[in-house]
Amino acid sequence: MSLKTLLLPYISRWLFSRQRLLNKRTQAERQRKAKNAPHRVHYFHQVDDPYSALTVAALPALLARYDIELQVHIVDAPPDSAAPERDKLIAYSRVDAERIATRYGLTFKDPGQQPAPEAVATASACLVANHEAETFAALASRLTQNLWKTGTDLFTGIKAPVASASAVNAHKASANALRSQLGHYLGATFFYAGEWYWGIDRLYHLEQRLQDVQAQRPGVEGVLFPPVADLSTPVKCINPPPIDFFFSFRSPYSAIVAERVFRLAELTGAQVNLRYVLPMVMRGLPVPAAKRQYISHDTAREAFVRHIPFGCLNDPVGLPTERGLALIDYAVRIGQGQAYVLSYMRGVWSEGIDAGSDRGLRRIAERAGLNWTEAKLALARNKWRLQAERNRDELFRLGLWGVPSFRVGSISTWGQDRLWLISDEILKTSSQPTRPT
Repeated sequence: MSLKTLLLPYISRWLFSRQRLLNKRTQAERQRKAKNAPHRVHYFHQVDDPYSALTVAALPALLARYDIELQVHIVDAPPDSAAPERDKLIAYSRVDAERIATRYGLTFKDPGQQPAPEAVATASACLVANHEAETFAALASRLTQNLWKTGTDLFTGIKAPVASASAVNAHKASANALRSQLGHYLGATFFYAGEWYWGIDRLYHLEQRLQDVQAQRPGVEGVLFPPVADLSTPVKCINPPPIDFFFSFRSPYSAIVAERVFRLAELTGAQVNLRYVLPMVMRGLPVPAAKRQYISHDTAREAFVRHIPFGCLNDPVGLPTERGLALIDYAVRIGQGQAYVLSYMRGVWSEGIDAGSDRGLRRIAERAGLNWTEAKLALARNKWRLQAERNRDELFRLGLWGVPSFRVGSISTWGQDRLWLISDEILKTSSQPTRPT
């Protein structure tokens, strides 16, 4: 066992602990008060990004609800290293944004294509010229809606100046550099006092933090876009469709959603098909440090909200993942597939177990009901590699590329924060008229 394997659980338990996060927030607020500085929130906007189109629509309400100084930055798309399947990301983002808009009563329709480059350039020039917070908030949502409506003139109902090409280039260069310096890579992102918040999905974390430091204006309660609660009571469904659950043992988001997927299946009677894939890094795809760091810290916040243990981890990259995957088919064959996946996820992501060792993997396997003698025989087989490749091919065929992802019927989606979509699709087969709350 390496020194890294020995120390990582202790380091990660501290690094991702809720108390450390709260201590950092307290220190940041203390420093802000000492400088008599405002609650300064940076917003990074990508003009042709559907998620930015949704997020910018929330800015007027955010400014009305909180005493903040908003600084707006117009940025370019993420670098290739942070978007390894860019075409799939672009196409999926439009579909996903429309679903989010429907869920939260926002306005966005997928036109089936990106806006014309000339329109994006003109919109960028307009937003750069009007990037001061109040002006931007009033202008950007309408301009963005025009940009995404096929056949609509960009400046319908709008009179605003536009910046020169050189001014746009200079602004974007500075904004891109600041985003990178602060540690992110996407548009539709907020940065406040050391933490990042992505889009509509994570805005509630920012709002809760602003409320913790009493930055809300009088009468403000709740948050604009609360996370959708999981199904919590049994529902009688008629022939519920199966859930294809695409996951990786090295994906922290997969780790915190596995229990929720299995619980949804239990409550609705749906079957879960375990569609495991190799992690990106084990398929030769680089994952930038900023992306790894954001995902890990964001997972810790999301796990806390969902009451899922997370943070004392032992990175299963390489051999630990391969050994773990080798046992899935055996576990499924004896009816313990879900129990085993859950045991593995908890073991490496919240208990610091080294799945690369016989001692660690045996502990994970036996508590899930696997026989260790049989498990050792399964470890010698390589059939799982072919199945993992088939699962990846199927994921790509669905227009997806990352995990966790799900398919139910004709619906496929990506992300632990889209389980509500899968739940809603299953509940269409329910004999009850409405979704239980």
